[in-house]
Amino acid sequence: MDQGNKSRVTEFILHSLSGSRELQLFYFAFFTLFYLSIVLGNLLIVLTVISEPVLHTPMYFLLSNLSFIDVCLSTFATPKMIVDFLLEHKTISFEGCMAQIFFLHVFAGGEMMLLVAMAYDRYVAICRPLHYAAIMSMCKCTGLVLGCWLIGVLHSVSQLAFTVNLPFCGPNTVDSFFCDLPLVIKLACTDTFTLEVLMFSDSGLMAMSSFIILLISYTVILVTVRRRSSAGMAKARATLTAHITVVTLFFAPCIFIYAWPFSNLPVDKVLSIFYTVFTPLLNPLIYTLRNKEVVSAMRKLRSRQIST
Repeated sequence: MDQGNKSRVTEFILHSLSGSRELQLFYFAFFTLFYLSIVLGNLLIVLTVISEPVLHTPMYFLLSNLSFIDVCLSTFATPKMIVDFLLEHKTISFEGCMAQIFFLHVFAGGEMMLLVAMAYDRYVAICRPLHYAAIMSMCKCTGLVLGCWLIGVLHSVSQLAFTVNLPFCGPNTVDSFFCDLPLVIKLACTDTFTLEVLMFSDSGLMAMSSFIILLISYTVILVTVRRRSSAGMAKARATLTAHITVVTLFFAPCIFIYAWPFSNLPVDKVLSIFYTVFTPLLNPLIYTLRNKEVVSAMRKLRSRQIST
């Protein structure tokens, strides 16, 4: 590992989603609109929750933090991908590559924990409604959010610690539109089997355990609601089905890529788009914009802006 300081690789070459010039121009326009929708939509949710007192509750506090982290998750690589569609040579410096790996795991790890915290919030609200105010105080919610960010940072540091000093002395082509950890460590001039096992033990198990916890919590919530009222069951089933869909779209690619690090399939590049681009747009649509209270608060916010 001490050869890392003598690495001859100073930059990595990234692959685009397509080699066709026409398709790259189409992707440039498509993902530019997509990215702007993600940023504007999620920031609107954050602004609405902050400005409307009726939304100053634990659930909406967590949802606003989800929107903020979605903006971060979509920003660490998507703007560069969009610019690269216009460039013939798509490269990134060694430092920029390590930075992408760091921020990806900070934001993705933090979002996994935040989704678990949101499921816990819904569990307490439905299964222990009389104790909800005491259990889910704003102080505790703030602690949960800070804990999510802390776990994300620690998770990312643990991934980057064994990557940054690897001896990269030859191949430097990453078969993705950003520096994804499983693809980067395969370029090292050393046996990476042990590192891939460590990555599975960290990222793979983190994704799988969080996903299993979410599925269990949603199942418990549905069973609890079913015992109380059929009308409530119908509404909860519709809401939780949408939530489970988004959670699956986020976790399934992560699990596929990081829980099976020993394979290198072309589909990995496509799957990466789901949790870095598509999911950050689906989250506000599913979790927030379908909520009548949020839509009403947005209308009030717009009315105030127009009147001023």
